[in-house]
Amino acid sequence: MVGALAGYGVSVLFPPRYTASASVLLPGQWEQRELVTQVEIATSSAVVDRAADELRWNGVGRSELRDRVSAETADGNIVKISGTAATPERAQRLSDEVAQQFVTYAARIASGTTGADEAAGPEALREQVTRTNRRITDLANAADPGQTVESVQARTELEKLRSALQDAMQKLEEADPANNRAGMVVMGPAARPAGEAPPTRLQLIGGGALLFFVLAVIAHLTAARVNRRPRSESEIAAALGTALLGTVDVPGDRRAHRPKARGAQARFRRLLGVDVRWDLPTPRSSGDEAGRRLRYRRVRARLRERVPTARRLLVVVPDDDEVARRAAGRLAADAEDDPRLRVVEVSVARPIVPDRDTESGALVVLSAGARTAEELAGVAEACADGGHEVVGVVVAGAVRARPTASADEPRGDAAAGAAVHDHATGGVA
Repeated sequence: MVGALAGYGVSVLFPPRYTASASVLLPGQWEQRELVTQVEIATSSAVVDRAADELRWNGVGRSELRDRVSAETADGNIVKISGTAATPERAQRLSDEVAQQFVTYAARIASGTTGADEAAGPEALREQVTRTNRRITDLANAADPGQTVESVQARTELEKLRSALQDAMQKLEEADPANNRAGMVVMGPAARPAGEAPPTRLQLIGGGALLFFVLAVIAHLTAARVNRRPRSESEIAAALGTALLGTVDVPGDRRAHRPKARGAQARFRRLLGVDVRWDLPTPRSSGDEAGRRLRYRRVRARLRERVPTARRLLVVVPDDDEVARRAAGRLAADAEDDPRLRVVEVSVARPIVPDRDTESGALVVLSAGARTAEELAGVAEACADGGHEVVGVVVAGAVRARPTASADEPRGDAAAGAAVHDHATGGVA
């Protein structure tokens, strides 16, 4: 969405453009390098500047007009000249004018009459030949009208010179390849464009959305690469320096994994979706309530095996972890005072655990992928400062529960919801 808005903003900053194209036919045989030369001539300053002088558009200089004109070769000795302008009418007129100026300038090049040499073109040469023929006639008439050998030879030589001059001019015109190549033709006026030239507004919006999507994927892959939050149960247990007692399931939306956002930075991280790891292992489905109940029972059994003499334990839960809070509440409700569990919610940023009273240790319950190793180590140190030994860790995960309507459904989440939690020094009765 942000990328689409950015693309729309770019489209507003840059007004729409329209492109029209005119085609010029080059008769005769042309090599590829010669066609490339004609393309360069079509977009040269000599052609575009003449077109600018004819158009006389206010606010559009010659240099800007050169940037709006392009040319390319097509099949069949055709040079396609394109002009881009703010309106379809101007684009059509620009391409037509540049095509016409290109044909005119190419004809001058072919005839050798560009610039200062324009006076020495074919017409000037024909005029010079005419004057020479007149001079020859005058010399022939001024010669001795007598029938002497010398006079006859002089008149004969002048007539030969006249014939040779005319033959040379005829052969020169026939042999000059410019006569064939100067006949370039504009193949009709340019068609008026019906739509904007790319990139259009829709293309910019779609391109912005696609670009930001790709950047988001790359950013999330990079974040997963540099993310040092423990993602597996064994990594979490190692960070706390204790043993893993098991994993339990909490029915609910998987979004409950995400901790509550506190502060501007936390809200920004939650908005970007980098507050928790997205590459967590897929949790094993508990199937139904019976399966979830079995997982909690096994956790309690391992807890009794680890501290068989414990009559009271402290359950430490992050205060912004809803899934862990619900799992700890269910453990406390199902424990039936064997051992008795006292749930305490602590702040992970500054964890403070109540001092040891009659507890035999601390049990940590949390979700996977939401805590860094440093935060977990801080929780373990807070437990040690309070005189509690961390006897184990339980990892909770949110799953989508199957709807059941069993009459003998145990206390489960209802009992967990009825449990009372302390945030700093309280517990569960």
